[in-house]
Amino acid sequence: MNFLKPLLTVFILLIAYTTHSQSFKNASEYLDFIATEQESVTKNMWKYTKAIAHSKNDRTINAKRNVLLKTVEKAIAKIENTDGYDGEDYKKQVLTYMRLNESLLNQDYAKIIDMKEVAEQSYDAMEAYVLARELADQKMEDAYNEYDTNFRLFAAKHNISIVESETDLGNKMKISNQVFNHYNELYLIYFKVSINEMYLIDALSKNDVGAIQQNANALSLTAKEGLEILKTIELYKNDKSIAEVTKDAFEFFIDEADNQVPQLTEFLILNEDFETIRNTLEKTPERKRTKEQIDTYNKKVKDINKAVDNYNKVNTQLNKDRQNIINKLNTTNENFLAKHIPND
Repeated sequence: MNFLKPLLTVFILLIAYTTHSQSFKNASEYLDFIATEQESVTKNMWKYTKAIAHSKNDRTINAKRNVLLKTVEKAIAKIENTDGYDGEDYKKQVLTYMRLNESLLNQDYAKIIDMKEVAEQSYDAMEAYVLARELADQKMEDAYNEYDTNFRLFAAKHNISIVESETDLGNKMKISNQVFNHYNELYLIYFKVSINEMYLIDALSKNDVGAIQQNANALSLTAKEGLEILKTIELYKNDKSIAEVTKDAFEFFIDEADNQVPQLTEFLILNEDFETIRNTLEKTPERKRTKEQIDTYNKKVKDINKAVDNYNKVNTQLNKDRQNIINKLNTTNENFLAKHIPND
């Protein structure tokens, strides 16, 4: 009688498996099931893509990523709990695709969020961030293309017709990658130049004349190189908007570096001279001060007062022009993404 126990256990397991595992009457029913799960994933992927394109809020973007991740996890669980159809090959292909998505969201895209926090610190960091995003997006697109190919092969094998749609979500994802690639290409060209202005502004805040001149020269050089690079850029659907506003920014940088900053450094050098003369005079007892010392000091006071007015005027105008160009860049970038990546 004891030998019946293992058989009873197996029987119970088989009943449990049959009860919970979903089976399908035909290939069409199975393909509909897979398509429904994939559509749910792709819709949330599109919401995530739209958040990146249309939202400035990192929390919103990350929330969409988490929703997408949960959708993928649920799809994997449901597909795993099926018998498949016509063997397990197609089921394994779909699960491979879903698990790659899960891995990308858990690792690649999570890492990208962390990279974004330090991307502004250097060109190398920004380039790494942009390239990581493009690579992850490309992996996602390649995985979808493979999934789509397998989907169609399975349908063809079982004589199932697929209704094409111009609003196909997979096609939208492909378009969005093309749009972002163009956007990223132009942004990196801009950032490579603008990082030099960031260093220049830092040097100005420290009144470091040597660093100011060095960074102004670098800014002018990279901005002029940037203008030449812009002439070679292939536009997306002949949209010149980002290229033109980037050109405006580079022209501002060149004028800033070549014409405006020298006036600021002129004041700083003059002020250093003034401080030296003033300190020397203050250290000299009044009875020992010469007429030449006093005359030199008084002349420097007049020069420095005049220079201060010009310094403030130039600095105020630079800040105003810089803010205007940044606002114009941001608006143009937002409009470009809104125009080419539909918000629906």
